[in-house]
Amino acid sequence: MTLRTIQVFLFMLFFVSAITAQNQPEAIDNKPTYQNPIFGGDYPDPSLLREGKDYYMVHSSFDYYPGLTIWHSQDLINWEPVTSALQKYVGDVWAPDLVKYNGKYYIYFPANKTNFVVSADNINGPWSDPVDLKIGNIDPGHITDDKGGRYLYFSNGDYIGLSKDGLKTIGEAKHAYDGWVIPREWSIECFCMEGPKLFKKGEYYYLTVAEGGTAGPSTSHMVISARSKTPFGPWENSPYNPIMRTQNSDERWWSKGHSTIFEDYNGKWWMMFHAYEKGYYNLGRQTLLQPVEWTKDGWYKVPDKIQTDKPISRPQGTAVSRFSQSDNFSGTQLQPQWKFFNGVDNSRFKITNNSIVIKGKGNGVGNSSPMVCVPSGHSYTADVEMEIEGDAIGGLVLFYDNSHYSGILADKENILANLRGWQFETEKNVHKRHVYLRLKNIKNNVDMFYSLDGRQWIKIENSAEVSSYNHNALSGFLGLRIALCSIGEGNVTFKNFKYSNL
Repeated sequence: MTLRTIQVFLFMLFFVSAITAQNQPEAIDNKPTYQNPIFGGDYPDPSLLREGKDYYMVHSSFDYYPGLTIWHSQDLINWEPVTSALQKYVGDVWAPDLVKYNGKYYIYFPANKTNFVVSADNINGPWSDPVDLKIGNIDPGHITDDKGGRYLYFSNGDYIGLSKDGLKTIGEAKHAYDGWVIPREWSIECFCMEGPKLFKKGEYYYLTVAEGGTAGPSTSHMVISARSKTPFGPWENSPYNPIMRTQNSDERWWSKGHSTIFEDYNGKWWMMFHAYEKGYYNLGRQTLLQPVEWTKDGWYKVPDKIQTDKPISRPQGTAVSRFSQSDNFSGTQLQPQWKFFNGVDNSRFKITNNSIVIKGKGNGVGNSSPMVCVPSGHSYTADVEMEIEGDAIGGLVLFYDNSHYSGILADKENILANLRGWQFETEKNVHKRHVYLRLKNIKNNVDMFYSLDGRQWIKIENSAEVSSYNHNALSGFLGLRIALCSIGEGNVTFKNFKYSNL
């Protein structure tokens, strides 16, 4: 074997190993550092609970059901889904708070102009139906005092008492905190105090809030801290405020805020928070992690050398298996990556024979209540095999909400393109009720393909650019998701959904 042959062989070996590592997320477990995000894609408003070596996290789930998916980790980097705590539709679910009290688990969350709680004796469930606490405002944050009294804080700085079982409020709401004054010359969306999270350390209770607006300019959102010797105030603002804030639009992570502060199993302190990514607002608010440190005078702050977009020394802990979005629909239960927009109707679908059969609904993508999952990268492919029954239309679509979407669909014989709601036949009489569809998203430019055998792919002439599907353009606080649509009269059978980051 010549030297040149050896060099080529070693290069190819390295190349294949590198590609394999990219396709196997667990490869990051061997690295001494991690790099944000922890959750790529639309995972906003994280709330974290630690039990010994185990960490659990829940996010806003909005109009996607089953809602309030609980995630588990032992190293804060690798996460696996446990269960979804909310099955019954109660509306648009915003920032929750996951807590444990007297051996029982609770998730407090706002929806439909009120606040609810679900509870369970075991983190794995079963979880109760939601209980209406019959109080308005948003972003409930739970805290207990030294005597075991329970309270909820809200985004406006008010708090109210809770019963011992945590299932009803007591007394009247009282005001305790006005926030930190943002300099008028700063570019923000609004004052918009929100997301109160509370904990006690030593003699102080610490209140962490977000201010500045969750979107708008890149410099809007920020993390604000205050402390008090009682859970009712008076609250003293931190001299290090804002604890964290995007300084300018050259940074990778924009609108950093909505933070949970916690101590890990090894005695180190961290903040879990969300942010938008420059150039990829349509991925939604992604979950990020970075360390905090305590000062001699009892305040927490970000260490001077830590940068959100640079490698950070990883926490200690054992990695759980990382989760794949791909699904061959084995078994009989809906996998936790899948949600239905506007609520889940269990009578509408059946999982059998390595497929999911979904009854058609509505007359278009927007009112079809599609089944969606969250893409996690800048560039990816999504493939699915479909069989069409009756006069149904099946689709593989990038879906923001019921008015904004683009993708590729098929009826019993034609391929259809949908560009921003404009739907038309683009390839006529090319299949007989059985077809494969593919979306290939390369940095927001989306090409669309179909196949008759799942091996040879034909690109249609229509493509989409999807960077504008984001909250700053459309409102809604959402992210762009991959959707399987079953529309009209009949059924669509989906098989072999494959998601691959590129």
